[in-house]
Amino acid sequence: MRLLDMIKAAGIVGCGGAGFPTHVKLNGTFEYLIINGAECEPLLRNDRYLMRNHADEIVAATAAIADELSIPHAVIALKGHYHDEVQALKAAVEKNGAKVDVFELESFYPAGDEQTIVYEVTGRVVPPAGLPSQVGAVVNNAATVYAIYQAMSGIPLTRKYMTVTGEVGRPVILNVPVGTPLSYCIEQAGGSKLDDYVVVTGGPMMGKLVKKQDVNTAVVTKTTSGILVLPSDGYHASSAAMDTRRMLIQARAACIQCSYCTQMCPRHMLGHPIEPHRIMRKMAVSIDTGSMLDDSIIRSAQLCCECGICETYACPMGLKPRKINAMLKRELGAAGIRYQRTDEQYSPNPMRDYRKAPTEKVAYRAGVHKYYNYEISDLITAEPDRVDVPLSMHIGAPAQAVVAVGDRVQVGDVIALIPQDKLGACIHASISGRVTAIGDRVTIVKE
Repeated sequence: MRLLDMIKAAGIVGCGGAGFPTHVKLNGTFEYLIINGAECEPLLRNDRYLMRNHADEIVAATAAIADELSIPHAVIALKGHYHDEVQALKAAVEKNGAKVDVFELESFYPAGDEQTIVYEVTGRVVPPAGLPSQVGAVVNNAATVYAIYQAMSGIPLTRKYMTVTGEVGRPVILNVPVGTPLSYCIEQAGGSKLDDYVVVTGGPMMGKLVKKQDVNTAVVTKTTSGILVLPSDGYHASSAAMDTRRMLIQARAACIQCSYCTQMCPRHMLGHPIEPHRIMRKMAVSIDTGSMLDDSIIRSAQLCCECGICETYACPMGLKPRKINAMLKRELGAAGIRYQRTDEQYSPNPMRDYRKAPTEKVAYRAGVHKYYNYEISDLITAEPDRVDVPLSMHIGAPAQAVVAVGDRVQVGDVIALIPQDKLGACIHASISGRVTAIGDRVTIVKE
């Protein structure tokens, strides 16, 4: 079986991002295979755990992908101050005689942004709204490549490594089945130290907020990289509570046009024509966004990578350019308006190297610095008695269930397939048991 077929059969999607099906992403011709080990979100440690403890597997899978697809340059890129991980990867490369380079990045956020890491490694700028393939590159993160190594042995993607940290009794790296409730994960980390809290899934900059009352029903997906337990009166909770109209009124009343959001924007610094301060100025003219969707400045919001630097790090007035851009992207998408890609060559801003946001300072601004230096190296492997496996946890069409209520399944059995002629990923049982319900999730309960 070809490697891409193995990856497809294993149901692998991008493990740390939006969940793009990996067998589709790798289906092309590339000059550079870049393995993203930057793990640039503050607090997350799972990719580092994998690179430190499974360097041989990651290097072997990287070399296998490059060989299968005839990619001349295979690079694992991670921050230079990840000393143990750098040493482990270099030792694995040498031991296996692999044609893989280890590239050391500076510590800045968002070093792991796909277009940012392509520029850091290759010196090439991905065009606005473009893909790395347009400059001959393809990017997969370290956890995804480890999953590919397992797929080479016939093991599908049914479990997730993630960081559980914040206000918990014992911050850990957790390995659990897909579909595990967040509440179970928090229990494995010693439970919450707070009576009232919120949870962020992912990192503190781009993660999604989950309210305390929802942690029993919210579950681990193929893209979950972190579970952060944070105070209910902290930055993340208050930011999430602000509705769109209030954000727009604040933008109208308080934006001082300092342009710091633009000066710090990583996509603007790559030369992309997005200027968040000009978008904020347009929003000050009218909060009726529907009348402005044909405006070129408003349309440039589609170039926002939603990293959060503009609102968490740059804005002195506490405004929300990232959230306003995200709202505009949704409205533009609903109106069928797409940014027109070009093959024009772009160059980074000459000040780019001086405007990289240090990761630790970003953690300060995001209100999570007290957890930043936690030593998290312990691994807990656990399994609940019930999982609710979502049929849609990837870019593309939801998978279609191929099991029925009452069926007995074993770990790794296919329970949902990609709809015919659609973009998607197949899904496997993450525990052994009986199927008890099917809706937008497949519920499996141990017997």
